[in-house]
Amino acid sequence: MTDARPETGPPDGPVHDRGSGPGADGAAAPQKDHGRAGRDLKAAITSGVVLLGAIAASLAFWKPAFMLIVVIAVVVAIWELRQGLLAKDIDLPEQPLMLGGAVMVVVAYLYGSDALVTATAVTALVVMLWLLRRGIDGYVKTATASVFTLVYVPFLGSFVALLLSEGGRDGGGLDNDGVQGILTFILVTIASDIGGYIAGVLFGKHPMAPVISPKKSWEGFAGSLVATVAMGWLLVVLLLEGDWWVGLCLGLIAVVMATLGDLCESVMKRDLGIKDMSQVIPGHGGLMDRLDSLLATIAPIWLLLHYLVFT
Repeated sequence: MTDARPETGPPDGPVHDRGSGPGADGAAAPQKDHGRAGRDLKAAITSGVVLLGAIAASLAFWKPAFMLIVVIAVVVAIWELRQGLLAKDIDLPEQPLMLGGAVMVVVAYLYGSDALVTATAVTALVVMLWLLRRGIDGYVKTATASVFTLVYVPFLGSFVALLLSEGGRDGGGLDNDGVQGILTFILVTIASDIGGYIAGVLFGKHPMAPVISPKKSWEGFAGSLVATVAMGWLLVVLLLEGDWWVGLCLGLIAVVMATLGDLCESVMKRDLGIKDMSQVIPGHGGLMDRLDSLLATIAPIWLLLHYLVFT
């Protein structure tokens, strides 16, 4: 969930914006004032349209192309987390994490959840063995952060592959269960983001978690709740032809998980002392700044749709 209340206080510790740097005289580069929106809306909308267009095209014509997008997103997200964790002197082993993450997504799509669990366990063991080359100092800290990254990004991201495979592994189009499931997952999460953003800008007064994320308000959460439940109900009933109560449950689960995912990402960034994970998406910051809600919602959404709609 994104809210847009003005900052009400300083973060806990220094915060570094990866999108700006010191000038020639050592002073920080001036930040643009985007008003209560808190972001460059023109750049954000343009980036969002481009990304959604690429996703829609891949789902409409050839589902493996969408899996390629997911693999690229996993690789970029792992790179971003490594850059962020370097602030705490934690150097993630990129090569096995990226390769293992890509394999996890592919086997989840091709062979299902059992294969995903196996691939995750094997990748975790490979990563821990890989780190033996660095010696004893810092082994536990780096290995722990590596396994956390493995679960947080590629494991959760692989549930997208599980959801897409519901309708078979060839072709695409709106008549495919997997494609419909992916569209439902994306649209309810976007509804949470937009509903919270609009309500937060217009009505946000009461901070939800001022220490963790001062911009988020209870009014923003209410906007997310209304938008997400309405979107979940409409999509499950009209697109998936499921029961209305399943749509309501999906909306409630999505808004809670999206909010928690956003807050967890905010905690991570404050602990690391950074504002954005990177600046790879104009107007949005880093890819992880956009994936936080999606990663948090995908597993419960897959579980609900798999057992209550597609079977």
